[in-house]
Amino acid sequence: MYSYIIRRLLMLIPVLFGVSVFIFFVMRVVPGDIAQTILGTDATPESLEQLRNDFGLNLPLYQQYLNWIGGVLTGDFGESMRTGKEVLPDILNRFKLTFELTLISAVLSWIIAIPLGIIAATKRNSKTDFGVRIISLLGVSVPNFALATVIILIFSLFFAYSPPVGYIGFFENPIKNLEIMIIPAFVLGTSMAGAVMRMTRSSILEILRQDFIRTIRAKGAKERVVIFQHALRNAMIPVLTIIGLQIGTLLGGTVIVEQIFSLPGLGQLVLTAITQRDFIVVQGAVLFIAFVFVMINLLVDLLYSYLDPRISYK
Repeated sequence: MYSYIIRRLLMLIPVLFGVSVFIFFVMRVVPGDIAQTILGTDATPESLEQLRNDFGLNLPLYQQYLNWIGGVLTGDFGESMRTGKEVLPDILNRFKLTFELTLISAVLSWIIAIPLGIIAATKRNSKTDFGVRIISLLGVSVPNFALATVIILIFSLFFAYSPPVGYIGFFENPIKNLEIMIIPAFVLGTSMAGAVMRMTRSSILEILRQDFIRTIRAKGAKERVVIFQHALRNAMIPVLTIIGLQIGTLLGGTVIVEQIFSLPGLGQLVLTAITQRDFIVVQGAVLFIAFVFVMINLLVDLLYSYLDPRISYK
Protein backbone atom coordinates (compact mmCIF):
# COMPACT_ATOMS: atom_id res chain seq x y z
CA MET A 1 0.00 0.00 0.00
CA TYR A 2 2.71 2.49 1.02
CA SER A 3 4.82 1.72 -2.03
CA TYR A 4 1.77 2.30 -4.23
CA ILE A 5 1.09 5.67 -2.57
CA ILE A 6 4.72 6.69 -3.08
CA ARG A 7 4.55 5.69 -6.76
CA ARG A 8 1.37 7.67 -7.25
CA LEU A 9 2.86 10.71 -5.53
CA LEU A 10 5.89 10.49 -7.81
CA MET A 11 3.53 10.39 -10.79
CA LEU A 12 2.22 13.79 -9.69
CA ILE A 13 5.53 15.38 -10.68
CA PRO A 14 5.17 15.03 -14.49
CA VAL A 15 1.44 15.82 -14.32
CA LEU A 16 1.91 19.05 -12.38
CA PHE A 17 4.96 19.93 -14.47
CA GLY A 18 2.86 19.61 -17.64
CA VAL A 19 0.08 21.73 -16.13
CA SER A 20 2.56 24.41 -15.06
CA VAL A 21 4.16 24.59 -18.51
CA PHE A 22 0.79 24.69 -20.26
CA ILE A 23 -0.78 27.43 -18.13
CA PHE A 24 2.44 29.49 -18.13
CA PHE A 25 2.77 29.63 -21.90
CA VAL A 26 -0.97 29.98 -22.52
CA MET A 27 -1.00 33.13 -20.40
CA ARG A 28 1.99 34.47 -22.34
CA VAL A 29 0.44 34.03 -25.79
CA VAL A 30 -2.70 36.01 -24.92
CA PRO A 31 -2.72 39.02 -27.28
CA GLY A 32 -1.86 42.44 -25.89
CA ASP A 33 0.78 44.07 -23.72
CA ILE A 34 0.29 42.92 -20.14
CA ALA A 35 2.05 45.94 -18.68
CA GLN A 36 -0.08 48.29 -20.80
CA THR A 37 -3.26 46.47 -19.75
CA ILE A 38 -2.43 46.77 -16.05
CA LEU A 39 -1.25 50.40 -16.02
CA GLY A 40 -3.71 51.71 -18.59
CA THR A 41 -3.35 53.83 -21.70
CA ASP A 42 -2.06 56.84 -19.76
CA ALA A 43 1.02 55.00 -18.47
CA THR A 44 4.38 56.51 -19.33
CA PRO A 45 7.12 54.49 -21.05
CA GLU A 46 9.16 54.69 -17.85
CA SER A 47 6.37 53.21 -15.70
CA LEU A 48 5.77 50.46 -18.24
CA GLU A 49 9.45 49.56 -18.27
CA GLN A 50 9.55 49.62 -14.46
CA LEU A 51 6.62 47.19 -14.24
CA ARG A 52 8.24 44.84 -16.75
CA ASN A 53 11.46 44.89 -14.75
CA ASP A 54 9.67 44.33 -11.45
CA PHE A 55 7.94 41.17 -12.70
CA GLY A 56 10.71 39.96 -14.99
CA LEU A 57 8.69 40.44 -18.16
CA ASN A 58 11.80 41.52 -20.07
CA LEU A 59 13.49 38.18 -19.46
CA PRO A 60 13.34 35.30 -21.97
CA LEU A 61 10.28 33.07 -21.52
CA TYR A 62 12.29 30.08 -20.31
CA GLN A 63 13.95 32.26 -17.64
CA GLN A 64 10.57 33.64 -16.54
CA TYR A 65 9.26 30.08 -16.21
CA LEU A 66 12.28 28.86 -14.25
CA ASN A 67 12.03 31.82 -11.87
CA TRP A 68 8.31 31.18 -11.29
CA ILE A 69 8.48 27.39 -10.89
CA GLY A 70 11.52 27.70 -8.67
CA GLY A 71 9.51 29.95 -6.36
CA VAL A 72 6.56 27.54 -6.44
CA LEU A 73 8.79 24.67 -5.32
CA THR A 74 9.74 26.70 -2.26
CA GLY A 75 6.14 27.73 -1.51
CA ASP A 76 6.40 31.16 -3.12
CA PHE A 77 3.72 31.52 -5.82
CA GLY A 78 4.70 35.12 -6.45
CA GLU A 79 2.83 38.37 -5.93
CA SER A 80 -0.28 39.65 -7.65
CA MET A 81 0.49 42.16 -10.38
CA ARG A 82 -2.64 44.10 -9.40
CA THR A 83 -2.68 44.13 -5.62
CA GLY A 84 0.89 43.25 -4.72
CA LYS A 85 -0.37 40.57 -2.29
CA GLU A 86 1.24 37.17 -2.05
CA VAL A 87 -0.64 34.73 -4.24
CA LEU A 88 -0.53 31.53 -2.13
CA PRO A 89 -2.13 32.96 1.06
CA ASP A 90 -4.88 34.51 -1.06
CA ILE A 91 -5.48 31.19 -2.84
CA LEU A 92 -5.68 29.27 0.44
CA ASN A 93 -8.04 31.84 1.94
CA ARG A 94 -10.37 31.75 -1.07
CA PHE A 95 -10.11 27.96 -1.32
CA LYS A 96 -11.86 27.51 2.04
CA LEU A 97 -15.10 28.84 0.56
CA THR A 98 -14.69 26.90 -2.67
CA PHE A 99 -13.96 23.68 -0.80
CA GLU A 100 -17.03 24.16 1.40
CA LEU A 101 -19.20 24.88 -1.64
CA THR A 102 -17.84 21.79 -3.41
CA LEU A 103 -18.33 19.59 -0.35
CA ILE A 104 -21.94 20.70 0.22
CA SER A 105 -22.67 20.28 -3.49
CA ALA A 106 -21.23 16.78 -3.47
CA VAL A 107 -23.13 15.71 -0.34
CA LEU A 108 -26.40 17.08 -1.72
CA SER A 109 -25.87 15.26 -5.00
CA TRP A 110 -25.13 11.96 -3.23
CA ILE A 111 -28.19 12.27 -1.01
CA ILE A 112 -30.35 12.76 -4.10
CA ALA A 113 -28.60 10.62 -6.69
CA ILE A 114 -27.70 7.37 -4.96
CA PRO A 115 -31.19 6.60 -3.50
CA LEU A 116 -32.87 7.52 -6.78
CA GLY A 117 -30.37 5.40 -8.72
CA ILE A 118 -31.11 2.43 -6.44
CA ILE A 119 -34.87 2.91 -6.83
CA ALA A 120 -34.56 3.15 -10.62
CA ALA A 121 -32.49 -0.04 -10.76
CA THR A 122 -34.87 -2.04 -8.58
CA LYS A 123 -37.87 -0.81 -10.59
CA ARG A 124 -36.37 -1.20 -14.02
CA ASN A 125 -38.50 -0.09 -16.99
CA SER A 126 -41.26 1.16 -14.70
CA LYS A 127 -42.68 4.68 -14.65
CA THR A 128 -40.47 5.42 -11.64
CA ASP A 129 -37.39 4.31 -13.57
CA PHE A 130 -38.41 6.41 -16.54
CA GLY A 131 -38.91 9.47 -14.31
CA VAL A 132 -35.51 9.04 -12.64
CA ARG A 133 -33.81 8.74 -16.02
CA ILE A 134 -35.50 11.95 -17.20
CA ILE A 135 -34.35 13.76 -14.04
CA SER A 136 -30.78 12.54 -14.46
CA LEU A 137 -30.77 13.56 -18.13
CA LEU A 138 -31.96 17.05 -17.22
CA GLY A 139 -29.30 17.25 -14.52
CA VAL A 140 -26.43 16.58 -16.90
CA SER A 141 -27.94 18.64 -19.74
CA VAL A 142 -28.83 21.97 -18.10
CA PRO A 143 -25.78 24.25 -17.74
CA ASN A 144 -25.02 25.52 -14.25
CA PHE A 145 -25.18 29.18 -15.26
CA ALA A 146 -28.61 28.71 -16.87
CA LEU A 147 -30.00 26.89 -13.83
CA ALA A 148 -28.53 29.52 -11.50
CA THR A 149 -30.12 32.32 -13.50
CA VAL A 150 -33.54 30.63 -13.51
CA ILE A 151 -33.41 29.92 -9.76
CA ILE A 152 -32.44 33.51 -8.94
CA LEU A 153 -35.24 34.78 -11.17
CA ILE A 154 -37.89 32.51 -9.60
CA PHE A 155 -36.75 33.11 -6.02
CA SER A 156 -36.50 36.86 -6.52
CA LEU A 157 -40.03 37.05 -7.98
CA PHE A 158 -41.79 34.84 -5.42
CA PHE A 159 -39.58 34.93 -2.31
CA ALA A 160 -37.80 38.30 -2.59
CA TYR A 161 -34.46 36.48 -2.75
CA SER A 162 -31.25 38.13 -3.91
CA PRO A 163 -27.71 36.70 -3.93
CA PRO A 164 -25.97 37.53 -0.63
CA VAL A 165 -23.19 40.07 -0.49
CA GLY A 166 -20.09 38.70 1.24
CA TYR A 167 -19.48 35.46 3.03
CA ILE A 168 -19.87 34.26 6.62
CA GLY A 169 -17.80 31.27 7.72
CA PHE A 170 -19.50 28.12 8.98
CA PHE A 171 -17.92 28.33 12.42
CA GLU A 172 -18.88 31.99 12.78
CA ASN A 173 -22.58 31.45 12.11
CA PRO A 174 -23.57 27.98 10.82
CA ILE A 175 -27.19 28.90 10.05
CA LYS A 176 -26.31 32.04 8.11
CA ASN A 177 -23.52 30.20 6.33
CA LEU A 178 -25.90 27.49 5.09
CA GLU A 179 -28.43 30.11 4.02
CA ILE A 180 -25.72 31.61 1.82
CA MET A 181 -24.34 28.35 0.47
CA ILE A 182 -27.32 26.02 0.01
CA ILE A 183 -28.71 27.45 -3.25
CA PRO A 184 -25.32 27.77 -5.02
CA ALA A 185 -24.46 24.27 -3.78
CA PHE A 186 -27.72 22.89 -5.19
CA VAL A 187 -27.02 24.53 -8.56
CA LEU A 188 -23.45 23.24 -8.65
CA GLY A 189 -24.40 19.73 -7.52
CA THR A 190 -27.19 19.23 -10.06
CA SER A 191 -24.96 18.05 -12.88
CA MET A 192 -23.03 15.79 -10.52
CA ALA A 193 -26.29 14.31 -9.21
CA GLY A 194 -27.40 13.49 -12.76
CA ALA A 195 -24.15 11.69 -13.59
CA VAL A 196 -24.01 9.79 -10.28
CA MET A 197 -27.68 8.81 -10.62
CA ARG A 198 -27.15 7.30 -14.05
CA MET A 199 -23.99 5.48 -12.98
CA THR A 200 -25.61 4.11 -9.81
CA ARG A 201 -28.56 2.74 -11.77
CA SER A 202 -26.48 1.09 -14.49
CA SER A 203 -23.92 -0.29 -12.04
CA ILE A 204 -26.53 -1.88 -9.75
CA LEU A 205 -28.34 -3.37 -12.75
CA GLU A 206 -25.08 -4.96 -13.84
CA ILE A 207 -24.40 -6.41 -10.39
CA LEU A 208 -27.95 -7.76 -10.07
CA ARG A 209 -27.30 -9.94 -13.14
CA GLN A 210 -24.32 -11.64 -11.50
CA ASP A 211 -24.43 -15.28 -10.42
CA PHE A 212 -23.64 -14.57 -6.76
CA ILE A 213 -26.77 -12.40 -6.51
CA ARG A 214 -28.91 -15.24 -7.83
CA THR A 215 -27.30 -17.54 -5.28
CA ILE A 216 -28.04 -15.13 -2.43
CA ARG A 217 -31.67 -14.85 -3.54
CA ALA A 218 -31.95 -18.63 -3.84
CA LYS A 219 -30.90 -18.92 -0.20
CA GLY A 220 -33.97 -16.88 0.75
CA ALA A 221 -32.34 -13.53 1.55
CA LYS A 222 -34.67 -10.57 1.64
CA GLU A 223 -34.51 -8.17 -1.27
CA ARG A 224 -33.41 -5.36 1.05
CA VAL A 225 -30.44 -7.45 2.17
CA VAL A 226 -29.58 -8.35 -1.43
CA ILE A 227 -29.59 -4.72 -2.53
CA PHE A 228 -27.93 -2.95 0.38
CA GLN A 229 -25.55 -5.56 1.77
CA HIS A 230 -24.38 -7.23 -1.43
CA ALA A 231 -25.27 -5.39 -4.65
CA LEU A 232 -24.69 -1.79 -3.52
CA ARG A 233 -21.18 -2.27 -2.15
CA ASN A 234 -20.01 -4.04 -5.30
CA ALA A 235 -21.72 -1.45 -7.48
CA MET A 236 -20.05 1.50 -5.74
CA ILE A 237 -16.65 1.15 -7.43
CA PRO A 238 -17.66 2.72 -10.78
CA VAL A 239 -19.87 5.16 -8.88
CA LEU A 240 -16.90 6.16 -6.74
CA THR A 241 -14.85 6.69 -9.89
CA ILE A 242 -17.37 9.12 -11.35
CA ILE A 243 -17.69 10.85 -7.96
CA GLY A 244 -13.94 11.47 -7.82
CA LEU A 245 -13.90 12.92 -11.32
CA GLN A 246 -16.99 15.03 -10.64
CA ILE A 247 -15.55 16.51 -7.43
CA GLY A 248 -12.48 17.60 -9.35
CA THR A 249 -14.74 19.08 -12.02
CA LEU A 250 -16.76 20.91 -9.38
CA LEU A 251 -13.61 22.62 -8.10
CA GLY A 252 -13.06 24.12 -11.53
CA GLY A 253 -16.77 24.62 -12.20
CA THR A 254 -17.30 26.99 -9.31
CA VAL A 255 -16.03 29.92 -11.41
CA ILE A 256 -19.38 30.88 -12.92
CA VAL A 257 -21.52 29.91 -9.92
CA GLU A 258 -19.39 31.95 -7.51
CA GLN A 259 -19.58 34.92 -9.85
CA ILE A 260 -23.37 34.69 -10.22
CA PHE A 261 -23.96 34.35 -6.48
CA SER A 262 -21.28 36.89 -5.50
CA LEU A 263 -19.26 34.36 -3.49
CA PRO A 264 -15.62 35.38 -2.93
CA GLY A 265 -14.14 31.96 -3.59
CA LEU A 266 -11.25 30.65 -5.65
CA GLY A 267 -13.34 30.58 -8.82
CA GLN A 268 -14.16 34.26 -8.55
CA LEU A 269 -10.49 35.00 -7.86
CA VAL A 270 -9.45 33.20 -11.06
CA LEU A 271 -12.12 34.86 -13.18
CA THR A 272 -11.19 38.31 -11.89
CA ALA A 273 -7.50 37.61 -12.47
CA ILE A 274 -8.19 36.51 -16.05
CA THR A 275 -10.15 39.66 -16.85
CA GLN A 276 -7.43 41.81 -15.29
CA ARG A 277 -4.61 39.88 -16.99
CA ASP A 278 -3.08 39.09 -13.60
CA PHE A 279 -1.46 35.95 -14.94
CA ILE A 280 0.63 35.25 -11.83
CA VAL A 281 -2.60 34.70 -9.85
CA VAL A 282 -4.08 32.58 -12.67
CA GLN A 283 -0.98 30.40 -12.88
CA GLY A 284 -0.88 29.79 -9.15
CA ALA A 285 -4.61 29.08 -8.85
CA VAL A 286 -4.72 26.66 -11.79
CA LEU A 287 -1.68 24.77 -10.51
CA PHE A 288 -3.22 24.57 -7.03
CA ILE A 289 -6.54 23.25 -8.41
CA ALA A 290 -4.66 20.64 -10.47
CA PHE A 291 -2.82 19.49 -7.35
CA VAL A 292 -6.08 19.13 -5.39
CA PHE A 293 -7.68 17.28 -8.32
CA VAL A 294 -4.96 14.63 -8.54
CA MET A 295 -4.94 14.18 -4.75
CA ILE A 296 -8.69 13.54 -4.79
CA ASN A 297 -8.24 10.89 -7.46
CA LEU A 298 -5.50 9.26 -5.39
CA LEU A 299 -7.89 9.12 -2.43
CA VAL A 300 -10.57 7.55 -4.65
CA ASP A 301 -8.14 4.86 -5.81
CA LEU A 302 -7.29 4.02 -2.19
CA LEU A 303 -10.98 3.69 -1.34
CA TYR A 304 -11.35 0.96 -3.96
CA SER A 305 -9.54 -1.53 -1.74
CA TYR A 306 -11.89 -0.71 1.13
CA LEU A 307 -15.00 -1.36 -0.97
CA ASP A 308 -13.63 -4.47 -2.65
CA PRO A 309 -11.16 -6.62 -0.65
CA ARG A 310 -10.12 -8.32 -3.91
CA ILE A 311 -8.36 -5.09 -4.90
CA SER A 312 -4.96 -4.69 -3.30
CA TYR A 313 -2.11 -2.29 -3.96
CA LYS A 314 1.45 -3.48 -3.67
